[in-house]
Amino acid sequence: MKYTERIRALREDRDINQTQIAKLLNICQKTYSDYELGKTRIPIDSIIILAKFYDVDLNYICGITEIKSKFPKK
Repeated sequence: MKYTERIRALREDRDINQTQIAKLLNICQKTYSDYELGKTRIPIDSIIILAKFYDVDLNYICGITEIKSKFPKK
């Protein structure tokens, strides 16, 4: 699964709309929509924010693994 599909699935699983996630990332909804559509690459700092928010490992968001591990805590 590509990261674009993964961030959409995570958002939809939580029943959150794009505007809410865009607000979390401090961007406009159109920019976030472009991330999900693969029109614009999502910056790594935004991926980290999403991983923390959804409490999943970066490898899961990036599609490297199918295992939904929790975000590592210090």
